[in-house]
Amino acid sequence: MRIIELESIDDPRVDAYVNLTELQLRNKLEPAKGIFIAESPKVIDRALAAGRQPLSLLVERPWLDGMADTFAFIDAHWGPDVPVYVASPDQLRRITGYRLHRGAISAMRRWPLPSVEEVCAGARRIAVLENIVDHTNVGAIMRSAAALDVDAVLVTPSCADPLYRRAARVSMGTVFQVPWTRIGGDDVHYWPFQGIPALHGLGFTTAAMALEDDSISLDELVRRLDSDPAAPDHVDRLALIFGTEGDGLSHHTIARADLTVRIPMSHGVDSLNVAASSAVAFYSTRVRA
Repeated sequence: MRIIELESIDDPRVDAYVNLTELQLRNKLEPAKGIFIAESPKVIDRALAAGRQPLSLLVERPWLDGMADTFAFIDAHWGPDVPVYVASPDQLRRITGYRLHRGAISAMRRWPLPSVEEVCAGARRIAVLENIVDHTNVGAIMRSAAALDVDAVLVTPSCADPLYRRAARVSMGTVFQVPWTRIGGDDVHYWPFQGIPALHGLGFTTAAMALEDDSISLDELVRRLDSDPAAPDHVDRLALIFGTEGDGLSHHTIARADLTVRIPMSHGVDSLNVAASSAVAFYSTRVRA
């Protein structure tokens, strides 16, 4: 590693951390070659373990010694020339605008996202995030997906980016462990009109998580998953679809899904936050040995 003491937050070498928005970082050069910011040593380590290329690191001076293993891993896999900019806690607070979470961030190279077919190959259970715009919710769903053995996650073109620094941090770096891609790429007209038929073509039963008059209970969905494969209502490969905060799933999605599913609730509560509801659905529908 090249350890570089940062003398000023105006140093152009740290522009990626200071002056560029996350959308600008994503589109720097071109989407497949853009940049994302990984925040906290755990997130950085999980990104590195997944083969994500570090371009530079920005580290609080007190955290430098504790990251020796991370630096050694980078040296071994990407060579000794990756710069580590070292700053005081006060400098980093001025750079990021807030107290940095656990003292380290890294600018990393994005990678070309795989196709839906590649991500879903061999998958039994996937999640689709429709237009979820809160980065915290996206990160929390990714973390639940990893913890509860969801095989893959698809995000629609208008969904928040799982690589935004807050989403990746809330996911605890699991965004680098769970296979995911953007269904339809950046074509906002692809989902659900072409997207749901594409999932049907891959053999998935699509289940829209929504409160509709004809919604079945989550318990009934589990019964169908666990039923005899010869049963007429048996569900084999499952795609759980979750809607945006507030408005939920679009009526176009609900109309095209095979099933609509609700979580039974008490005390007059009609819905859960999407991060909570997805965790409940992931746990209930997990593949049992």
